[in-house]
Amino acid sequence: MPKTYPVEIAGLKRELPLVEVSPGVTIALLNILGDTPFVRACAHELAKKLEGIGYDTLVTAEAKSIPLIHVLSEETSKPYVVLRKAYKPYMGEAISAITVSITTGKPQTLYLDAKDFELVAGSRVVLVDDVVSTGSTQQGMRAVMEKAGADIVAEAAIFTEGDEAKWQHIIALGHLPVFLDNREG
Repeated sequence: MPKTYPVEIAGLKRELPLVEVSPGVTIALLNILGDTPFVRACAHELAKKLEGIGYDTLVTAEAKSIPLIHVLSEETSKPYVVLRKAYKPYMGEAISAITVSITTGKPQTLYLDAKDFELVAGSRVVLVDDVVSTGSTQQGMRAVMEKAGADIVAEAAIFTEGDEAKWQHIIALGHLPVFLDNREG
C-alpha cells in the first residue's frame, strides 16, 4: 500500500498520509490546520456549492474544521458557531449531545454555548465538517441543533469517506476511500 493518497481541490494538490485508525482499517488523513491556501480553496468551492440554499448560520464541531468554517463564513457573509468538546463555566446553560469520532474512537460530548443559542434557535443552519466518515460527528451536531430548535437545511464537508452511497446528501468537494486489510472499501 502506498504511504499517501493524492487529492486535488480547485487545482491544489495534496498527499494525505495513510493512517491505520484501527486494526485493518486505514484512512487518508486530512489535516487542514495551518494549510491556509488549501483551506481558502476549499471554503471558496464550498461557498459556491452552498449558493442558492437559504440558510442563516454555519455550524461545526470543535476540531480541524474550525479554520474551514471561519473562511467559509468570510466567503458567505454568514455567522458561524463552533460546538465545543469541553464544557467551560462561561458557556452558561449549554445544550449538549454525545458523539464518537473515527479519529479518536472515544465518546465525546458536543456543547452549544449559551451565547450561541440565539444564532441557531429557530434559524436555518448548515452543518460543516472537514471529513464525514462514520457520521457520528454529524449525528452529534444534528442532535444539538434539534435540541436548540434549529432547522438543518444542508450538510457540507471537504470530503466524505467510506461508503459513498451513504453520503449522497452531503455537499462535498470529493470522496476518500477507506482501506480495509489492504483492500479499498
